[in-house]
Amino acid sequence: MELQMIITNKKYIQLTVLVSLVVGFLIHFPELVSLTDTLEQQALFPGMSSAEVFFEVGYTFISLLVLFAVNTFLFRFNNPAVRMLWWKVLLSFVLTWILSRFLGELFVFLHHNFRIPAIDAMVHHYLHPVRDFIISLIVTGTCYISYLIRERQEVLLQNGKLVTENIQNQYQALKNQLNPHMLFNSLNTLQSLVRESPEKAQNYIRELSRVLRYTLQENDTHTVTLREEMNFVDAYIFLMKMRYEENLKFVVEVDAALMDYSLPPLSIQTLVENAIKHNEISNRHPLTIEILTVFTGTGKEAVLCIENNLQPRRSASSGTGIGLANLSKRYELLFGKEIQITEANGKFSVCIPLMKP
Repeated sequence: MELQMIITNKKYIQLTVLVSLVVGFLIHFPELVSLTDTLEQQALFPGMSSAEVFFEVGYTFISLLVLFAVNTFLFRFNNPAVRMLWWKVLLSFVLTWILSRFLGELFVFLHHNFRIPAIDAMVHHYLHPVRDFIISLIVTGTCYISYLIRERQEVLLQNGKLVTENIQNQYQALKNQLNPHMLFNSLNTLQSLVRESPEKAQNYIRELSRVLRYTLQENDTHTVTLREEMNFVDAYIFLMKMRYEENLKFVVEVDAALMDYSLPPLSIQTLVENAIKHNEISNRHPLTIEILTVFTGTGKEAVLCIENNLQPRRSASSGTGIGLANLSKRYELLFGKEIQITEANGKFSVCIPLMKP
């Protein structure tokens, strides 16, 4: 990331130098052309010498570099993370215009007091206000266009990261759902149900198919509604309760008004599975998982919390930790939000933001 910033800043500096050099020559194009035409030179710029023209070009080049540097320092056009509002662009233009006028007056002062070569032709002085306006437009416009290009590149980069994270998440979800261990447990449960209660076995097969269908389905978007996610979670909870029976309990209190809110797919399932994987579930230590929606702050932001009583497995593997980390990264890339993980008073809780439709 630091290397990317260095490369980006290097390109920005190269752009400002190139624009300053080109504009420095173009802004004095009439004088440069007059150097090759004696009659025009005498008519428009009497007494003008080559040294005076190239001193003007050189000073304009340096002035442009100063104007770019001031704009970059004050408004941070080279940083795509900074939000560039319209009034900042307008303020940049006005400030650049004033500073350009000041630098022009400074050059006149240096010419009169230190005899620095400069063009004294009357038409040249009339051109200065117009040139200051043009220079201000070019400097502010170049900075803003450069900012927009980098912002666009940043969006494309983030989208690329999001696609990668989403693919990784889908792969991990498939790995979690379809690994031999889970299939073995599911088939064992199903085998027992077929012998004991064919009716329950049919329900189990139906819910298992819902889980597999949701997990395997092609999802062209990176988000689903809470309603879609909860329909899937209901099926997943059914399978887990059939497996652990009375040793696993669920408390679901989801506000119906939030059903159209959005979240990344498989978010709730990831957190429920995380609780089951890392906690003891037995007759002596039944596990209770709560799925709750709450409002935070002024009541305008909704979050969904998955809580469970903390009772770590004695022989459980530590796991890869990819589930929570992946979910956290997807929230950061999708919404610029963070998930909240807390462990207090014998409870483990993860709260994930719900986004307004």
